[in-house]
Amino acid sequence: MARKYFIKTFGCQMNVNDSEKMAGLLEGLGYERAESPEEAEVIIVNTCSVRAKPDNKAYSFIGNLKRIKRKRPETLIAVAGCVPQKEKEQILRFSHVDLVFGTFNFVKLPQLLEKAKEKRTVEVLDRVIPEEEKIPLIESSLENPFVAYVTVQRGCNRFCTYCIVPFTRGRERSVKPELVVEEVKRLAEKGVKEVHLLGQNVDFYNYRGTQLPELLYLVSQVPEIERVRFTTSHPAGFTEEIAKAIRDIDKVCPYVHLPPQSGSNEVLKRMNRGYTREEYIEKVKMLKEIVPDVALSGDFIVGFPGESLKDFEETLSLVEECVFDQGFVFEYSPRPYTKAAEFEDDVPKEEKNRRLRELQELLKRQAEERNRKLIGKVEEVLIEGFSPKGTELYGRTLNNKPVAVKGEASLIGKTVKVKIEESSPFFLKGKPV
Repeated sequence: MARKYFIKTFGCQMNVNDSEKMAGLLEGLGYERAESPEEAEVIIVNTCSVRAKPDNKAYSFIGNLKRIKRKRPETLIAVAGCVPQKEKEQILRFSHVDLVFGTFNFVKLPQLLEKAKEKRTVEVLDRVIPEEEKIPLIESSLENPFVAYVTVQRGCNRFCTYCIVPFTRGRERSVKPELVVEEVKRLAEKGVKEVHLLGQNVDFYNYRGTQLPELLYLVSQVPEIERVRFTTSHPAGFTEEIAKAIRDIDKVCPYVHLPPQSGSNEVLKRMNRGYTREEYIEKVKMLKEIVPDVALSGDFIVGFPGESLKDFEETLSLVEECVFDQGFVFEYSPRPYTKAAEFEDDVPKEEKNRRLRELQELLKRQAEERNRKLIGKVEEVLIEGFSPKGTELYGRTLNNKPVAVKGEASLIGKTVKVKIEESSPFFLKGKPV
């Protein structure tokens, strides 16, 4: 019988992409994907430490694996990603963990597994990355056969005072454009229709003078690829040239994730975001003038140290002025090594929660209004599979809105025109026309 593996992923799309690469490496060794950790010989927990919540969830999941190890001592348990990169000592306290490796080292997974079988605990947390260019050459095992992530830029040079990414993923490194295109071609041969170009700050992609707009042109020339997206954008790096590339390249989808984090200049300064409220609003106006049908999404932090009620109200007014199709709101949580961890966390938990709910309600109303305007219109939807309940098909519009579609399984993997019949703040419903 084939050996089986199970990977549990916490965090962002980049972690998902790393997990798909690890899955590809394991399948190259003859492993098959398991449906649950209980039936796997190798269990990998790929962790995220950007916020406290996924951090805590990862620790809880790792702790629960002890019962599997007790039942089947031969099971190999590995912890990867950002959490061990910042606090390996905490991970090593789990006596049932056999292998610990960081964000820089998953390329070596086959060798690491062999070492872990010989020794009780192996830890590899090198920050030296001589094999970085091998990453695009690894065959991914995709969770979605029609939509794939392609990491084009890793690390961050921005040092926002709340963010741990520069400490867990290092400084900005851009992938050679030829390697990006080669990976996209391989994905297209496997039937992928849509690629998401990923970067911590993808707008700052720059490989020896080749920048994001040029990369979008190169990737869009792969014939079988129908759609190209990119994320996450940084307001300080988003340019008119990028907006024009969205407008001018047919395959680039009119969707931009541009996190403001706050609408207060005082808070933005303490966050070290590198732009003002006014500059953010101007960028959004420029984007919407160049790409009128663009969908805008963003991230927001409430309760940042020193955030007054007036500061929070400025965030609300920025949202009202810019109008978002989707928004993700988080309560501030201090992260180790960051400058903000030294600030007094002076906004009470109850007030953070109140601000979170108020901002979420505003964003929900905007999304509901934006989606309602689509009723009666025909949208192009890439059908990715069945919805979680299995009763309808599921896909996304060009501007990244999820749609439940009435139709036959034969439509899966195809881009179809769908007439929108119903809307809510979070998804649309329609039927093929």
